[in-house]
Amino acid sequence: MYHVELRQFPHVSRAFNLDREALDTRFLKPFVAGELIEYDERRWGPERTRLTVIEGPELSHVDRGWGRGWGMVTKRGRDVTELVLSEARRGVGQRPEIDALKDALSDAARSPITFPDAVALAIARHPQLRASEQLALAEQAVWEMLHQGRLQMRDGGRPVAIEGWQPIVLRWSTWAGTAAETITLRTP
Repeated sequence: MYHVELRQFPHVSRAFNLDREALDTRFLKPFVAGELIEYDERRWGPERTRLTVIEGPELSHVDRGWGRGWGMVTKRGRDVTELVLSEARRGVGQRPEIDALKDALSDAARSPITFPDAVALAIARHPQLRASEQLALAEQAVWEMLHQGRLQMRDGGRPVAIEGWQPIVLRWSTWAGTAAETITLRTP
């Protein structure tokens, strides 16, 4: 689930429990297009509004009561603002090589695969790219798929918590296959 905060001093408005489609349609696409977002009886201009997106568990009405909702969100979730904005700016179909690699990863990850396997798929699909571009392609595809719920990261068979993804993805040893732990990727 995604939770959004719109802040334009002195006003603040929040939306809770959004799926990715609602987040994109209602907030991200208008924001990156420079259009006004009409929400909570206000018009939020992207040039004056600070947008924050937190990914985390769904909040019940009780959790949101007495103004505690945003505090609960920030404690339980993690800030994915830059990631989702960059995806919205890129737009669907803007980088078809990533979308094609995601499809290939989905097929391959029906059985557990490793991060080097993801790189190997990028190399096989795009041999004309430089090595750094192939790695970047694999990294972006895996990162997006994790956040979209299309891949699960597992350490020795146990799911890795969302807050544990970034340190693993950012380590060279993960992609080189020299990490001490056995991290795998699998479709849910």
